[in-house]
Formats: sequence, structure tokens, C-alpha cells
Amino acid sequence: MNLAEIPLFSMLRGRMGHLGERQRLIAQNVANSETPGYQPQDLKAYTFQAQVRGVQMAQASAPTRTQATHLSGTVNRTAAASTFKTIRTKDSETTMDGNSVVLQEEMMKMSEARMAYDAAVGFYQKSLNMLRTAARPPGR
Repeated sequence: MNLAEIPLFSMLRGRMGHLGERQRLIAQNVANSETPGYQPQDLKAYTFQAQVRGVQMAQASAPTRTQATHLSGTVNRTAAASTFKTIRTKDSETTMDGNSVVLQEEMMKMSEARMAYDAAVGFYQKSLNMLRTAARPPGR
């Protein structure tokens, strides 16, 4: 059984990928907090519609099997969902050298992303446990 083919797990993997990329961008913002002219970046919000659109695009480009003896395609269904769009964040204050990274705001974003990531991991683990329970033979 391939968990990537189960929509719930595919969505959770996409969400965790989005949050991991967001944490990377926030860390990059913090690292450049003293770089002159640096503008902080963030990711567009992770939406259900964007995830569905990404899955539909991946399925539309998947190769079709014309005979039963052909192997199934090897198109990565999460490839479309793994490309996230960065946006420039609105700055609340800009220093004299043009840097607009506010460390307090970045730390709050980091803690938000971390809590959301932990929740997604917890949901992933609970879903796996539910599958294991359902797959167990009766009486065990």
C-alpha cells in the first residue's frame, strides 16, 4: 500500500511540506535581519483549493495505461503541490539601511508554523494508527 495515493495522507504531506518551506523562509529572514535592503519573504497561504488544483494537474499529466501489462506511471503526484509561491511580506518598520525584517514578527510566525506543523504530524500519526487498527485481524 502506498500512502501517497491516499488523499488524506497526500494532503497532510503537502501541508507539512508547505510548513517546512515556510519555516525555511522565516529562518532566512531572521538570518538576513541585518542585511541592508533585505525584504522579508513568506509563503502564500496553504489553501484546500490550491491543493486540489495541484492534484488535478498532476493527474491530468499522468501517463495512461493502454494495456493491463503496462506498468503504472511514475509521475510524482505531489510535484505540483511542492512548488510554493513566495510573497513579499508587508513591512511594519524599515530601518535606515532599507531592511524591513522585524525579529519579533518573524519569531511569532515561526512559532505559528511550528505549532501547525506539530498538529499536522499528530494528525498524520493518528491517521496511521487508525489504518493499522483497521488492518488488524479481528480479536487482536
